[in-house]
Amino acid sequence: MNETEKHYSEEKFWDKLKRYGLKAGHSVVYTALLLYFVLQKPDVPKKSKMIIIGALGYFILPTDFIPDMAVGVGFTDDFGALGLALLQVAMYIDDDVKAQVKGKLRNWFGDDVDTSEVDGKL
Repeated sequence: MNETEKHYSEEKFWDKLKRYGLKAGHSVVYTALLLYFVLQKPDVPKKSKMIIIGALGYFILPTDFIPDMAVGVGFTDDFGALGLALLQVAMYIDDDVKAQVKGKLRNWFGDDVDTSEVDGKL
């Protein structure tokens, strides 16, 4: 993930979510936002933050293993990278982080967002 870290920036992260959020789907967006909000917590160790930055960098990468434009599978590799990082930092995901993320999801997608797939793995 060290190579992907250089692709992460807050501006690029939000731009990617705005442009591809609907196409990526609720689970990808939810996972990415969980990682983003954990990254903002001051008590998260540097090693965990580097894992998050690597995963978010991969998500932002314009050319990754499976191109994002590939219909039906374009975000599969992104979701895998984000999911692996999420499992490694899950202990830092508290109710406050989940509330922030679910508020963002409601603003973007409305009330019909199902986060149970990701929540079930935490």
